[in-house]
Amino acid sequence: METGLLRVFLEVVKRGGFAAVARDSNVDPSSISRAIATLEAELGGRLFQRTTRKLTLTEAGESFLARVGPLVDELERAREEVLSIGSDPSGTLRLTASVAFGQICFVPLLPEFRRAFPRLKLELLLTDTNLDLVADRIDLAIRLAPSYRGDVVGSKLFATRYRIAASPAYLAREGTPKKPGDLSARSCLLFPLPGFRDRWLFRRGSALEEVPVQGNLVLSTALALRSAALDGLGPVLLADWHLRDDMAQGRLLDLFPQHEVTATTFDTAAWLLYPSRDYLPHKVRATIEFLRKHLGQGRARPRQIAARK
Repeated sequence: METGLLRVFLEVVKRGGFAAVARDSNVDPSSISRAIATLEAELGGRLFQRTTRKLTLTEAGESFLARVGPLVDELERAREEVLSIGSDPSGTLRLTASVAFGQICFVPLLPEFRRAFPRLKLELLLTDTNLDLVADRIDLAIRLAPSYRGDVVGSKLFATRYRIAASPAYLAREGTPKKPGDLSARSCLLFPLPGFRDRWLFRRGSALEEVPVQGNLVLSTALALRSAALDGLGPVLLADWHLRDDMAQGRLLDLFPQHEVTATTFDTAAWLLYPSRDYLPHKVRATIEFLRKHLGQGRARPRQIAARK
């Protein structure tokens, strides 16, 4: 029995249909159907119940899945271990991150990434939607959150803190707020999520303060908020990795450097997540090591996209 047929069977189970597997493999759906038919003929029984709307495993298919799934995983693990010895990472790596994080933190590293892994094909999916790591065949995800959930494996890349910043032109025109509560009288730049658009939290020592905020610009992306802040349109609340270069170059000023600031929780981070499995492919391990080297805890110095003129 060919292991290729077994892999097709497992992909059909995972993706829930022939068409999805065919799209992923860039082949005609009929070839996937023929592969399953060949496997069923070898086994002498049906693995799937097929209807016009749904594809489900038969009882025999469920039993076969329980037996063959771990075997194929172990074969892949053995193959990966052999190929990884003394060789550069190869194949295709599908990595996803938010649009802002990818654009600011990862895209500037691409030249170095290509030099480090010349045989690795990278598919970088930048989206503010949390993709399903299994259904969307994601090898590695970078998520920004207080913690991670779901049937995934994860580790912290670096802790995230939020800052409130404004441009020198805005402060020259409107004046510098002296205390957090002064922001309630300003038109702030707001993000359309609970907390971010109506109140910001400040902490200094043991003192916690909740400040109502309002504004006439509500923008749906962090990149748009940064752009508006650079244009002098108001104070903005963004992650420190998003603002670091602008503040270092004086394009934006930290309004409350003595305070911890957030809209939700003071403890949040960038997480590396990958599908739950017994082993990590060489390409994923190598990419994780690369990210830790360049962006990891204590070394997070993302290079900013060019400032707007």
